[in-house]
Amino acid sequence: MPLPTSQVNIPPGVIDLGAGDPAFSLLPLDLLHKAADACFARNDPAFLQYGAEQGDGYFRLALANFLTEGFAVPVDAGHLFVTNGISNALDLLCTLFTHPGDTIFVEEPSYFLALRIFADHGLRIVSIDTDENGLVIESLEEKLREFKPKFLYIIPTHQNPSGHTLTEERRASLVKLAQENNFLILADEVYHFLSYDRQPPKAFAAWTEDPHVLSLGSFSKILAPGLRLGWIQAGTEKIKRLAGCGLLDSGGGLNPFTSAIVREVIESGRLAQNISHLIDIYSQRRRVMDAALRRQLPELIWKVPQGGYFFWVRLPRGLDAADLQQKAMENRVVFRPGVRFSSRNGLNDFIRLSFVFYEPDEIDEGIMRLKRCLE
Repeated sequence: MPLPTSQVNIPPGVIDLGAGDPAFSLLPLDLLHKAADACFARNDPAFLQYGAEQGDGYFRLALANFLTEGFAVPVDAGHLFVTNGISNALDLLCTLFTHPGDTIFVEEPSYFLALRIFADHGLRIVSIDTDENGLVIESLEEKLREFKPKFLYIIPTHQNPSGHTLTEERRASLVKLAQENNFLILADEVYHFLSYDRQPPKAFAAWTEDPHVLSLGSFSKILAPGLRLGWIQAGTEKIKRLAGCGLLDSGGGLNPFTSAIVREVIESGRLAQNISHLIDIYSQRRRVMDAALRRQLPELIWKVPQGGYFFWVRLPRGLDAADLQQKAMENRVVFRPGVRFSSRNGLNDFIRLSFVFYEPDEIDEGIMRLKRCLE
């Protein structure tokens, strides 16, 4: 029996419509092979040494140029800190800027695995209401009259799981509230570059000169999650605090080896090409899932996401998603129940469906199995 390599472990014959992972067929093996060859051809072993604390300078410069074009705002390499992905960034930020018992704010719903990281640090989680335009500012203002959070964690663009995008007006209001109430905004912008219909509002990266705003990014959704490579964009003082922590003093900067390879991908223009390819594929799969839901399950309620990975679907009144899981497995289909994304133990009548992992015919089959489960 082969030993596991990947975290993705779907039983044979099962269609896991909850899987928030890129398809194996879309992982750019050849692209990264060529980039690694080019990297080794330089015959410079520096990237095999302990890395510079802030991250490889050449990589940060290439990343800054890419982000400047992608965000349509100037990005300075000096304001970028290299991480092992957003999960690592959140864990490090919790370590440096919070203590057990501190209060933090999250959206309702929110990314369920981020909630686990915050729980590991003993943080008190308070949730803020959202609607189809993202975080509700009035709900935030109400909670601020009661609590003094260390930070707000938010996925502002094509949110996981809801797919909602925070409007630019609300983004500006949020920054103003952070200034007035002295809390940090940790903006997880992982889906910003996966927009299918139109460009999203200005990224929080545009506000990172403000000491209250940090923008978190990753290559997990636009290149490959196994790279474990991402970044934090922030003002000078926050970058100094991150780069000066004991973890990096001991172990050096994070992921210098992978950074050197991904630098080649960026500078060759192949990262932009890969993103364009993913947008084409994911746009098609999104249309297939929407059409299958309309055809098979018109009684459900959903809004077609403008980007990202997920449909956030409301079940008919009286149905509890967690109660349906066993029935779903009997029909060899899997979803993620809404309660997993709630810090209030709510959202019981929602499910999250992903459209990126499977081919169109498998998506159709998965929705048909879901219909049988609901029947």
